[in-house]
Amino acid sequence: MDNMRMGGIPVLSVDSSLTALTEMYSNVINKGIELKSMPSVMLWGAPGIGKSQSVRELGNNLTKETGKKVAITDVRLILFNPIDLRGIPTANEDKTLAVWLRPQIFDMDPSKDVINILFLDEISAASPSVQAAAYQITLDRKVGEHMLPDNCIVIAAGNRVTDKSVAYQMPKALANRLLHMEITADYDSWNRWAVSSGINPMVLGFMKQFPDKLNCFNPSDQSLAFATPRSWELVSNILNNVSDDMKVVYNLVSGLIGTGLATEFKGWIRVFGSLPDIEAIFNGTETKVPTKPDVIYALTSAMVYYASKHQNDTDRIANSIRYADKLSPDYTLVLLKDYMYIGDDFKLKLLRIPEYQKWLSTKGKMLDAANRY
Repeated sequence: MDNMRMGGIPVLSVDSSLTALTEMYSNVINKGIELKSMPSVMLWGAPGIGKSQSVRELGNNLTKETGKKVAITDVRLILFNPIDLRGIPTANEDKTLAVWLRPQIFDMDPSKDVINILFLDEISAASPSVQAAAYQITLDRKVGEHMLPDNCIVIAAGNRVTDKSVAYQMPKALANRLLHMEITADYDSWNRWAVSSGINPMVLGFMKQFPDKLNCFNPSDQSLAFATPRSWELVSNILNNVSDDMKVVYNLVSGLIGTGLATEFKGWIRVFGSLPDIEAIFNGTETKVPTKPDVIYALTSAMVYYASKHQNDTDRIANSIRYADKLSPDYTLVLLKDYMYIGDDFKLKLLRIPEYQKWLSTKGKMLDAANRY
């Protein structure tokens, strides 16, 4: 059950918030109800927990549920001046009145086969004058004489005042007219996204064993580098695109998550040197099966990453499932659950593989139980 904080608003995981918003908007859109009948949404949460990413995932979900193209206009309000939202004043044709040139953020496709999402990020950190214009957009779907199209969803996001980031208190009268959600970082939501997004297997494995390291933000800590879902994504980008040798990129990783955690991460990933041959596992020739939990977590993460890069080779995937069945059932469950996160197309391929069908028929209840929690 989701607990309640921050003045009585619901505290939700990324997945829970996505489910709620996808259901609300897809039902309204598919029933032909005007989007302006729905309240604008305000997402609250600590820095780096995935508020921006959740809006992008919402766009993908709405495309699947409605069949419409989703266009997202991402506005980082902390970088804006009031004129960027209000527009530039100029004289009318006969020089008697001032008119305002329409800002680029209002240049949206109004057609019925498109859904626009206007995402007003960092709204609580913007200057009061910018906030005033942004709040008019969230409440009235316009600023000045500029109107949003009827096919537009408005979502705002910001840090909480208690996060000790730059944040201004939202007026009560305004707050009462918005739909509020507080988003929290949780491992299950992050892992589902991470597997489908190609996050480096070293990061995946470390998070599997130490999910409490996903978000180490502490508003009372003066550290500039700390772990959040956003900073772990950046660590993954360095490992994937610069070097996966921590001796080479240690200082870069330290600059993202802090020296203490980077040292811990560097020590942990040594287990990757003792893994069975991943290529041999997928070729069906590997017989070595590890028993230590840290090695198995690293192994399953490496196998998921490999499978995501060879999704069309069902023979190799079948070999990997046959090998995974030699592990303890709990670890096999971890692997196959992650396989399901690789993508919808891959999920359908899995269901046609005899080895996976066999596992489902004998141990599928474990997967059903895991999905309920």
